[in-house]
Amino acid sequence: MKLNLIDTHAHVFMDHYDGDREKVIARAGDEKTGMINMGLDIPSSKKSVEIAENHEGVYAGVGFHPHEAKDFGASALRSLLDLSVSDSVVAVGEIGLDYYRDNSPREQQRKAFRAQLDLAVELGLPVSVHNRSSTEDTLGILKNRDELPSGVMHSFFGDYELAGEILDLGFYLGLSGPLTFDGESDLRDTVGRLPLDRLLLETDSPFLTPEPYRGKRNEPAFVSHIGEELASIKGIGVEEVGEKTTENARRLFSLDER
Repeated sequence: MKLNLIDTHAHVFMDHYDGDREKVIARAGDEKTGMINMGLDIPSSKKSVEIAENHEGVYAGVGFHPHEAKDFGASALRSLLDLSVSDSVVAVGEIGLDYYRDNSPREQQRKAFRAQLDLAVELGLPVSVHNRSSTEDTLGILKNRDELPSGVMHSFFGDYELAGEILDLGFYLGLSGPLTFDGESDLRDTVGRLPLDRLLLETDSPFLTPEPYRGKRNEPAFVSHIGEELASIKGIGVEEVGEKTTENARRLFSLDER
């Protein structure tokens, strides 16, 4: 399938889709939209791989979200390694830090984050990094490594200075639903100054639903609305945004090798 868009961060394995998962995946396929489902723990990573192995244009990330880091350990790391042998696995994610909810102790979050960065280096896979109210530690961990995997900062919300620091690491920036929100003019101004060849589109489904569907369950087919907003911000055609961001996703996640 020739993909026009790629939703580089979704969670279609979640129970939000238990009643119509196949229809959600089909709707994305009808729009020629691919997706990468990012795992949150071992069970969800397994589901992500299973879904990807059974659907064209669907890929998987395997990882431990910082909310679940309290349960991360050697056994979990071995399970992630075992899951990564699937050709459908294109990333280690979703990983990172979240000091906003603090669902896991911060030191355990940092330990899990570092271990999964090591895993990504070992496997030669990029990472999808979650950062919420934890920028100083997130950047500190990424910057103070002997070897850093490639990756994307998931659902980027920061200012131009922060974007520059992330780009300097060689990372991409993932743009999600808030880019379309009325109250996010600062984010749109920042994105307007960023290089298109370092931007990715993502939904974070079922969360962060873009306009005009805000308030409803999100799904990968809605990524087109984020692409349309990006095109408006950049003053270019929607097709060009699709071509460039899809090319970026293919490059980062080595999709042409799958």
